[in-house]
Amino acid sequence: MKSNSVSNQTAKRSNRRLAAVLTALALLLALPIYAQVSYTSDTTNFVTVTYNGTSNASVVIASNVKDYVTATVSGGTVSIVQASTVSASTCGEIIYNLTGSSTNGTFYMEGSYKATVELNGLTLTNPSGPAVNIMNGKRIEVSAKKGTTSTLTDGTSTETDAWKGAFYCKGHTEFKGKGTLNVYGNYAHAIFSKEYMSVKNCTINVYSAVKDAIHCKEYFLMESGAINLSGFLSDGIECNLDGTTSTGETTNHEDEDSGNIYILGGTLTINMSSSSGESIKQDGTKTVSSDATVAVNGANGVEEVESQNSQAVSKVIQDGVLHIKKNGKMYNALGAEIK
Repeated sequence: MKSNSVSNQTAKRSNRRLAAVLTALALLLALPIYAQVSYTSDTTNFVTVTYNGTSNASVVIASNVKDYVTATVSGGTVSIVQASTVSASTCGEIIYNLTGSSTNGTFYMEGSYKATVELNGLTLTNPSGPAVNIMNGKRIEVSAKKGTTSTLTDGTSTETDAWKGAFYCKGHTEFKGKGTLNVYGNYAHAIFSKEYMSVKNCTINVYSAVKDAIHCKEYFLMESGAINLSGFLSDGIECNLDGTTSTGETTNHEDEDSGNIYILGGTLTINMSSSSGESIKQDGTKTVSSDATVAVNGANGVEEVESQNSQAVSKVIQDGVLHIKKNGKMYNALGAEIK
C-alpha cells in the first residue's frame, strides 16, 4: 500500500508539472508575434515594414533581395543595412514600403546604392530621435502613395545623439507620388536633406519646426504638387551650398551645387509668424516660374519670393492678396503697379 501511495504522489506531481508547462505554452502561443523578420517567395525587390502599435514592428523581405538586406527589429525600431554589393547587375534598386502606426518607433536605413522609400499610410513618432533616418548618400526616392496620408513626428528628448530633422536623408531626396506627408519637427528642422531636394506631385505639410521647415543643400527644386509650411521658428525653406564654391545652375541640374531654389510649378504656401525668420532663404538665387503660385501669409514676403528672372511672371500672395510680378515690377490684382 505504501508503494502505491508513493507512486500516486509521484504521478500527481508529474501531471502538475506537465499542466504548468502546457499552460505556459498556450499563453505564449496566444500572444501576438511581433518584432520579427520573415521572408517571402516574391521576387519584387520589396521590403515591407509594418508598425504594429506602440512598440512593435515586423519586416518582410522578398526572396530575391534577402541576401542583400540585413534587418534588425527591436520593439518599434527598425534598422536596415543594404549590402555594398547592391547594384544594377545584382538585385537592382530595393523598395522599402512603410506602413502602420507606432508612437515609439523609427525607420533607419543605410546603404551605398539608390533606393525607394514608400510612405503607405505610415504614422510614426520617435520620442528620442528622427522618425525616418536614411544614412544613404545616393538618390532616395520618397514616394507618398496615392490616396494615403503619412505623418512623421520626432521628439524633444536628447537621449540619443542630436539629430537634424524628423525626416533626415543623407543623400539626394526626391519626394514624389500623389499622397500626403505631414511632418512635425520638435527638435530641429522638420525635413532635412543633406544634398538636393526635389518635389513632384505630392503634398507636403509641415506643421511645426524648431528650426527650418525644410532645409537642404546643393539646390531645391519644386516642379509640381503642394507644400504648406507653418509653425517653424527659423526659415520656411533654406538651401545652402554643400561645398565652398558654387557650380551655378547646370544642365538638368547634373552635379549642381549652387544653393539655388527653383519654384517651377505647384503651390507653395508659407505661413509666417512673429517668431519666423525668412520665408525662403538661399545661398544662391531664387527662381519662381509663372506656372507656380507662392503664398506668403502673415508677413511681407514679396521681395523674398520674387523671381530672379526679370522676364518671368510670378504669382505672389501676400496676406491673402494676389500680386503679379512681371518684368521686375509688382502689380496688384487690378493691374496697378505697387511701388
